[in-house]
Amino acid sequence: MKIGIVCYPTFGGSGVVATELGKALAAKGHRIHFITYSQPVRLDIFSENISYHEVKISNYPLFEYAPYESALTSMLVDVAMHEGLDILHVHYAIPHASVAYLAKQILISKGIYIPVVTTLHGTDITLVGRDSSYEPVVTFAINQSDGVTAVSQSLKNDTYANFHVCKDIEVIYNFIDLKRFSKKPKDHFKRAIVPGGERLLVHTSNFRKVKRVEDVIHVFEKVNRVIPSKLLMIGDGDERVAIEKLCRDLNLCDDVRFLGKQDAIEEILSVCDLFIMPSASESFGLAALEAMACQVPVISSDAGGMPELNVHGVTGYLSKVGDVDDMARNALKILKDDNTLNQFKHNALKRASEFDINRILPLYEAYYSKIIQSVKAEV
Repeated sequence: MKIGIVCYPTFGGSGVVATELGKALAAKGHRIHFITYSQPVRLDIFSENISYHEVKISNYPLFEYAPYESALTSMLVDVAMHEGLDILHVHYAIPHASVAYLAKQILISKGIYIPVVTTLHGTDITLVGRDSSYEPVVTFAINQSDGVTAVSQSLKNDTYANFHVCKDIEVIYNFIDLKRFSKKPKDHFKRAIVPGGERLLVHTSNFRKVKRVEDVIHVFEKVNRVIPSKLLMIGDGDERVAIEKLCRDLNLCDDVRFLGKQDAIEEILSVCDLFIMPSASESFGLAALEAMACQVPVISSDAGGMPELNVHGVTGYLSKVGDVDDMARNALKILKDDNTLNQFKHNALKRASEFDINRILPLYEAYYSKIIQSVKAEV
Protein backbone atom coordinates (compact mmCIF):
# COMPACT_ATOMS: atom_id res chain seq x y z
CA MET A 1 0.00 0.00 0.00
CA LYS A 2 0.97 3.62 -0.53
CA ILE A 3 0.14 5.38 2.73
CA GLY A 4 0.27 9.08 3.57
CA ILE A 5 0.85 9.85 7.26
CA VAL A 6 0.15 13.26 8.78
CA CYS A 7 1.31 13.95 12.33
CA TYR A 8 2.95 16.47 14.62
CA PRO A 9 6.73 15.93 14.31
CA THR A 10 7.42 16.41 18.03
CA PHE A 11 8.23 14.34 21.12
CA GLY A 12 4.50 14.04 21.92
CA GLY A 13 2.85 10.64 21.94
CA SER A 14 0.82 11.10 18.76
CA GLY A 15 3.90 12.03 16.73
CA VAL A 16 5.94 9.19 18.19
CA VAL A 17 3.24 6.60 17.47
CA ALA A 18 2.66 7.88 13.93
CA THR A 19 6.37 7.84 13.13
CA GLU A 20 7.03 4.40 14.59
CA LEU A 21 3.96 3.05 12.79
CA GLY A 22 5.18 4.45 9.48
CA LYS A 23 8.67 3.01 9.97
CA ALA A 24 7.26 -0.42 10.78
CA LEU A 25 4.94 -0.34 7.77
CA ALA A 26 7.85 0.63 5.54
CA ALA A 27 9.89 -2.28 6.87
CA LYS A 28 7.10 -4.58 5.67
CA GLY A 29 7.28 -3.15 2.17
CA HIS A 30 4.59 -0.47 2.21
CA ARG A 31 5.42 2.93 0.69
CA ILE A 32 5.13 5.57 3.40
CA HIS A 33 4.89 9.33 2.86
CA PHE A 34 5.25 11.52 5.96
CA ILE A 35 3.69 14.95 5.48
CA THR A 36 4.33 17.61 8.13
CA TYR A 37 6.17 20.88 8.78
CA SER A 38 9.47 19.37 9.93
CA GLN A 39 11.07 15.95 10.04
CA PRO A 40 9.58 13.87 12.88
CA VAL A 41 11.98 13.41 15.79
CA ARG A 42 11.77 9.62 15.58
CA LEU A 43 12.30 9.57 11.80
CA ASP A 44 16.02 8.93 12.12
CA ILE A 45 16.50 6.24 9.50
CA PHE A 46 16.91 6.13 5.75
CA SER A 47 14.66 3.70 3.92
CA GLU A 48 13.81 3.28 0.29
CA ASN A 49 10.16 2.94 1.36
CA ILE A 50 9.97 6.22 3.34
CA SER A 51 9.58 9.71 1.90
CA TYR A 52 9.28 12.96 3.83
CA HIS A 53 7.35 15.92 2.41
CA GLU A 54 7.95 19.19 4.25
CA VAL A 55 5.04 21.63 4.38
CA LYS A 56 6.26 25.14 3.58
CA ILE A 57 4.31 27.92 5.27
CA SER A 58 3.95 31.42 3.81
CA ASN A 59 5.41 34.31 5.82
CA TYR A 60 3.41 36.93 3.93
CA PRO A 61 3.12 39.96 6.27
CA LEU A 62 -0.67 40.13 5.94
CA PHE A 63 -0.99 36.97 8.06
CA GLU A 64 -0.77 37.45 11.81
CA TYR A 65 -0.81 33.66 12.10
CA ALA A 66 0.76 31.49 9.40
CA PRO A 67 -1.97 29.58 7.50
CA TYR A 68 -0.56 26.11 8.19
CA GLU A 69 -3.85 24.33 7.50
CA SER A 70 -4.04 25.73 3.97
CA ALA A 71 -0.42 24.84 3.22
CA LEU A 72 -0.90 21.33 4.62
CA THR A 73 -4.07 20.82 2.58
CA SER A 74 -2.27 21.78 -0.61
CA MET A 75 0.61 19.42 0.19
CA LEU A 76 -1.80 16.54 0.87
CA VAL A 77 -3.44 17.09 -2.49
CA ASP A 78 -0.07 17.26 -4.24
CA VAL A 79 1.31 14.09 -2.61
CA ALA A 80 -1.92 12.14 -3.11
CA MET A 81 -2.03 13.01 -6.80
CA HIS A 82 1.62 12.55 -7.72
CA GLU A 83 2.46 9.60 -5.47
CA GLY A 84 -0.79 7.70 -6.07
CA LEU A 85 -1.69 7.24 -2.41
CA ASP A 86 -4.06 4.42 -1.50
CA ILE A 87 -5.02 5.85 1.89
CA LEU A 88 -4.32 8.84 4.13
CA HIS A 89 -3.80 8.32 7.86
CA VAL A 90 -3.97 11.46 10.00
CA HIS A 91 -2.93 11.45 13.66
CA TYR A 92 -4.45 13.85 16.20
CA ALA A 93 -7.78 15.32 15.13
CA ILE A 94 -6.84 19.00 15.38
CA PRO A 95 -6.35 20.25 12.71
CA HIS A 96 -5.43 17.15 10.73
CA ALA A 97 -8.88 15.58 10.42
CA SER A 98 -10.45 18.77 9.04
CA VAL A 99 -7.47 19.35 6.73
CA ALA A 100 -7.82 15.81 5.41
CA TYR A 101 -11.53 16.37 4.75
CA LEU A 102 -10.80 19.49 2.70
CA ALA A 103 -8.01 17.73 0.79
CA LYS A 104 -10.34 14.82 0.09
CA GLN A 105 -12.98 17.15 -1.35
CA ILE A 106 -10.42 18.82 -3.62
CA LEU A 107 -9.25 15.43 -4.83
CA ILE A 108 -12.84 14.30 -5.48
CA SER A 109 -13.26 17.35 -7.73
CA LYS A 110 -10.35 15.96 -9.73
CA GLY A 111 -11.86 12.48 -9.93
CA ILE A 112 -9.63 10.99 -7.21
CA TYR A 113 -11.03 9.43 -4.03
CA ILE A 114 -8.54 8.84 -1.22
CA PRO A 115 -9.99 7.26 1.95
CA VAL A 116 -9.03 8.95 5.22
CA VAL A 117 -8.37 7.27 8.56
CA THR A 118 -8.25 9.53 11.64
CA THR A 119 -6.56 8.32 14.82
CA LEU A 120 -7.60 10.01 18.06
CA HIS A 121 -4.79 10.23 20.57
CA GLY A 122 -6.04 11.99 23.69
CA THR A 123 -6.00 15.71 24.33
CA ASP A 124 -7.45 16.28 20.86
CA ILE A 125 -10.60 14.80 22.42
CA THR A 126 -10.31 15.16 26.19
CA LEU A 127 -8.96 18.72 26.33
CA VAL A 128 -8.41 20.85 23.22
CA GLY A 129 -11.19 19.36 21.13
CA ARG A 130 -13.83 20.09 23.77
CA ASP A 131 -13.13 23.82 23.51
CA SER A 132 -16.22 25.44 22.00
CA SER A 133 -14.06 27.10 19.36
CA TYR A 134 -12.99 23.71 18.01
CA GLU A 135 -15.76 21.25 18.87
CA PRO A 136 -18.02 21.71 15.81
CA VAL A 137 -15.11 21.29 13.41
CA VAL A 138 -13.70 18.30 15.30
CA THR A 139 -17.09 16.57 15.39
CA PHE A 140 -17.71 17.17 11.68
CA ALA A 141 -14.24 16.06 10.62
CA ILE A 142 -14.39 12.84 12.64
CA ASN A 143 -17.79 11.97 11.20
CA GLN A 144 -16.52 12.65 7.67
CA SER A 145 -13.51 10.35 8.08
CA ASP A 146 -13.79 7.01 6.32
CA GLY A 147 -12.31 5.27 9.35
CA VAL A 148 -11.66 6.31 12.95
CA THR A 149 -9.41 4.64 15.52
CA ALA A 150 -8.67 5.41 19.17
CA VAL A 151 -5.66 4.33 21.21
CA SER A 152 -7.73 3.03 24.14
CA GLN A 153 -11.24 2.01 25.07
CA SER A 154 -11.31 4.91 27.52
CA LEU A 155 -10.64 7.40 24.73
CA LYS A 156 -13.31 5.81 22.57
CA ASN A 157 -15.81 6.18 25.41
CA ASP A 158 -14.79 9.81 25.97
CA THR A 159 -15.26 10.58 22.28
CA TYR A 160 -18.80 9.24 22.25
CA ALA A 161 -19.59 10.98 25.55
CA ASN A 162 -18.35 14.43 24.54
CA PHE A 163 -18.97 14.61 20.78
CA HIS A 164 -21.91 13.79 18.56
CA VAL A 165 -19.93 11.17 16.70
CA CYS A 166 -21.84 8.59 14.71
CA LYS A 167 -18.86 6.79 13.18
CA ASP A 168 -17.75 3.41 14.45
CA ILE A 169 -14.48 3.79 16.34
CA GLU A 170 -11.96 0.96 16.24
CA VAL A 171 -9.73 0.60 19.30
CA ILE A 172 -6.14 -0.14 18.27
CA TYR A 173 -3.81 0.22 21.21
CA ASN A 174 -0.51 2.01 21.14
CA PHE A 175 2.49 -0.25 20.71
CA ILE A 176 6.14 -0.70 21.55
CA ASP A 177 9.17 -1.78 19.54
CA LEU A 178 10.71 -4.33 21.89
CA LYS A 179 13.90 -4.42 19.81
CA ARG A 180 14.56 -0.83 20.80
CA PHE A 181 12.82 -0.61 24.16
CA SER A 182 14.40 -3.32 26.25
CA LYS A 183 16.67 -3.39 29.25
CA LYS A 184 20.20 -2.42 28.18
CA PRO A 185 23.42 -3.41 29.99
CA LYS A 186 24.08 0.00 31.54
CA ASP A 187 24.99 -0.95 35.10
CA HIS A 188 28.06 1.28 34.96
CA PHE A 189 25.78 4.22 34.26
CA LYS A 190 23.59 3.32 37.24
CA ARG A 191 26.60 3.08 39.55
CA ALA A 192 27.61 6.59 38.51
CA ILE A 193 24.18 7.98 39.39
CA VAL A 194 23.52 5.98 42.56
CA PRO A 195 26.96 4.95 43.85
CA GLY A 196 25.44 4.10 47.21
CA GLY A 197 22.94 1.64 45.75
CA GLU A 198 19.97 3.99 46.18
CA ARG A 199 16.69 3.24 44.41
CA LEU A 200 16.37 5.15 41.15
CA LEU A 201 13.00 6.65 40.22
CA VAL A 202 12.17 8.31 36.90
CA HIS A 203 9.56 10.50 35.22
CA THR A 204 9.34 11.54 31.60
CA SER A 205 6.84 13.89 29.96
CA ASN A 206 6.43 17.23 28.20
CA PHE A 207 6.06 18.96 31.60
CA ARG A 208 2.58 20.31 30.93
CA LYS A 209 0.06 20.96 33.71
CA VAL A 210 -1.98 17.92 32.72
CA LYS A 211 1.02 15.71 33.60
CA ARG A 212 0.92 16.95 37.25
CA VAL A 213 4.70 16.94 37.43
CA GLU A 214 4.61 18.54 40.89
CA ASP A 215 3.04 15.31 42.17
CA VAL A 216 6.12 13.42 41.00
CA ILE A 217 8.27 15.55 43.28
CA HIS A 218 5.93 15.15 46.24
CA VAL A 219 5.77 11.37 45.80
CA PHE A 220 9.54 11.19 45.55
CA GLU A 221 10.01 13.35 48.64
CA LYS A 222 7.84 10.93 50.67
CA VAL A 223 9.65 7.87 49.31
CA ASN A 224 13.08 9.43 49.93
CA ARG A 225 12.26 9.92 53.60
CA VAL A 226 12.00 6.14 54.01
CA ILE A 227 14.28 4.67 51.34
CA PRO A 228 17.44 6.41 50.06
CA SER A 229 16.68 7.22 46.44
CA LYS A 230 17.33 9.48 43.45
CA LEU A 231 14.97 10.86 40.82
CA LEU A 232 15.61 11.47 37.12
CA MET A 233 13.35 14.01 35.39
CA ILE A 234 13.36 13.58 31.60
CA GLY A 235 11.71 16.11 29.31
CA ASP A 236 11.00 19.81 29.27
CA GLY A 237 8.10 22.21 29.11
CA ASP A 238 6.21 25.08 30.69
CA GLU A 239 6.21 23.60 34.20
CA ARG A 240 9.94 22.98 34.49
CA VAL A 241 10.87 26.26 36.19
CA ALA A 242 8.18 25.80 38.85
CA ILE A 243 9.23 22.19 39.42
CA GLU A 244 12.88 23.14 39.86
CA LYS A 245 11.81 25.75 42.42
CA LEU A 246 9.74 23.12 44.24
CA CYS A 247 12.82 20.90 44.47
CA ARG A 248 14.77 23.77 46.01
CA ASP A 249 11.97 24.51 48.47
CA LEU A 250 11.88 20.85 49.56
CA ASN A 251 15.69 20.66 49.75
CA LEU A 252 15.80 17.89 47.12
CA CYS A 253 18.28 19.38 44.66
CA ASP A 254 21.01 16.86 45.51
CA ASP A 255 18.68 13.94 44.80
CA VAL A 256 16.87 15.14 41.65
CA ARG A 257 18.46 15.46 38.22
CA PHE A 258 16.78 17.26 35.32
CA LEU A 259 18.03 15.68 32.09
CA GLY A 260 15.95 17.61 29.56
CA LYS A 261 14.81 16.00 26.30
CA GLN A 262 16.53 12.74 25.48
CA ASP A 263 16.59 10.61 22.33
CA ALA A 264 18.03 7.36 23.73
CA ILE A 265 15.51 7.25 26.55
CA GLU A 266 15.58 3.45 26.66
CA GLU A 267 19.17 3.56 27.94
CA ILE A 268 18.11 5.74 30.86
CA LEU A 269 15.02 3.67 31.62
CA SER A 270 17.18 0.55 31.69
CA VAL A 271 18.87 1.61 34.93
CA CYS A 272 15.71 2.78 36.74
CA ASP A 273 13.66 1.00 39.38
CA LEU A 274 10.31 2.79 39.25
CA PHE A 275 8.41 5.04 36.85
CA ILE A 276 6.00 7.71 38.17
CA MET A 277 3.10 8.95 36.02
CA PRO A 278 0.52 10.93 38.05
CA SER A 279 -1.24 12.53 35.06
CA ALA A 280 -4.65 14.17 35.34
CA SER A 281 -5.49 12.83 31.88
CA GLU A 282 -3.79 10.04 29.97
CA SER A 283 -5.48 8.41 26.99
CA PHE A 284 -3.11 5.44 27.01
CA GLY A 285 0.25 6.08 28.68
CA LEU A 286 2.89 5.48 26.01
CA ALA A 287 5.71 6.70 28.26
CA ALA A 288 4.65 4.15 30.87
CA LEU A 289 4.65 1.39 28.24
CA GLU A 290 8.19 2.33 27.22
CA ALA A 291 9.26 2.09 30.86
CA MET A 292 7.56 -1.28 31.32
CA ALA A 293 9.32 -2.65 28.22
CA CYS A 294 12.59 -1.73 29.95
CA GLN A 295 11.47 -3.67 33.04
CA VAL A 296 10.44 -0.64 35.08
CA PRO A 297 7.21 -0.98 37.12
CA VAL A 298 4.80 1.96 37.16
CA ILE A 299 3.15 4.09 39.81
CA SER A 300 0.38 6.00 38.05
CA SER A 301 -2.95 7.72 38.39
CA ASP A 302 -6.05 5.84 37.29
CA ALA A 303 -6.80 8.48 34.65
CA GLY A 304 -8.13 7.59 31.22
CA GLY A 305 -6.62 4.49 29.66
CA MET A 306 -3.98 3.86 32.33
CA PRO A 307 -5.93 0.96 33.92
CA GLU A 308 -5.94 -0.70 30.49
CA LEU A 309 -2.13 -0.76 30.58
CA ASN A 310 -0.91 -0.70 34.18
CA VAL A 311 -2.31 -3.73 36.03
CA HIS A 312 -2.90 -2.77 39.67
CA GLY A 313 -0.78 -4.84 42.04
CA VAL A 314 0.93 -6.67 39.16
CA THR A 315 2.89 -4.25 36.94
CA GLY A 316 2.63 -1.39 39.43
CA TYR A 317 -0.17 0.43 41.20
CA LEU A 318 -2.98 2.85 40.36
CA SER A 319 -4.11 5.74 42.58
CA LYS A 320 -6.69 8.49 42.32
CA VAL A 321 -5.47 11.62 40.57
CA GLY A 322 -3.67 13.84 43.09
CA ASP A 323 -3.41 11.20 45.84
CA VAL A 324 0.34 11.51 46.36
CA ASP A 325 0.17 9.79 49.75
CA ASP A 326 -1.26 6.64 48.20
CA MET A 327 1.23 6.79 45.34
CA ALA A 328 4.10 7.03 47.81
CA ARG A 329 2.77 4.10 49.88
CA ASN A 330 2.46 2.01 46.73
CA ALA A 331 5.96 2.99 45.61
CA LEU A 332 7.36 1.81 48.93
CA LYS A 333 5.56 -1.53 48.54
CA ILE A 334 7.47 -2.13 45.31
CA LEU A 335 10.84 -0.76 46.44
CA LYS A 336 10.92 -2.35 49.91
CA ASP A 337 13.09 -5.33 48.92
CA ASP A 338 14.84 -6.74 45.86
CA ASN A 339 12.62 -9.81 45.51
CA THR A 340 9.45 -7.73 45.35
CA LEU A 341 11.01 -5.21 42.99
CA ASN A 342 12.30 -7.94 40.66
CA GLN A 343 8.87 -9.58 40.50
CA PHE A 344 7.25 -6.30 39.50
CA LYS A 345 9.96 -5.75 36.90
CA HIS A 346 9.29 -9.19 35.44
CA ASN A 347 5.55 -8.52 35.37
CA ALA A 348 6.06 -5.15 33.69
CA LEU A 349 8.02 -6.66 30.81
CA LYS A 350 5.51 -9.48 30.39
CA ARG A 351 2.64 -6.98 30.14
CA ALA A 352 4.56 -4.72 27.76
CA SER A 353 5.11 -7.69 25.44
CA GLU A 354 1.35 -7.78 24.83
CA PHE A 355 1.72 -4.42 23.05
CA ASP A 356 4.62 -5.50 20.82
CA ILE A 357 4.44 -3.70 17.48
CA ASN A 358 4.45 -7.07 15.73
CA ARG A 359 1.07 -7.75 17.33
CA ILE A 360 -0.43 -4.32 16.67
CA LEU A 361 0.87 -3.64 13.16
CA PRO A 362 -1.30 -6.33 11.48
CA LEU A 363 -4.35 -4.70 13.06
CA TYR A 364 -3.59 -1.45 11.25
CA GLU A 365 -2.89 -3.25 7.98
CA ALA A 366 -6.19 -5.10 8.21
CA TYR A 367 -8.03 -1.89 9.09
CA TYR A 368 -6.54 -0.03 6.12
CA SER A 369 -7.58 -2.84 3.79
CA LYS A 370 -11.10 -2.87 5.21
CA ILE A 371 -11.52 0.89 4.78
CA ILE A 372 -10.08 0.87 1.25
CA GLN A 373 -12.39 -1.96 0.18
CA SER A 374 -15.39 -0.29 1.82
CA VAL A 375 -14.73 2.98 -0.01
CA LYS A 376 -14.22 1.21 -3.34
CA ALA A 377 -17.57 -0.48 -2.89
CA GLU A 378 -19.26 2.90 -2.34
CA VAL A 379 -17.62 4.83 -5.18
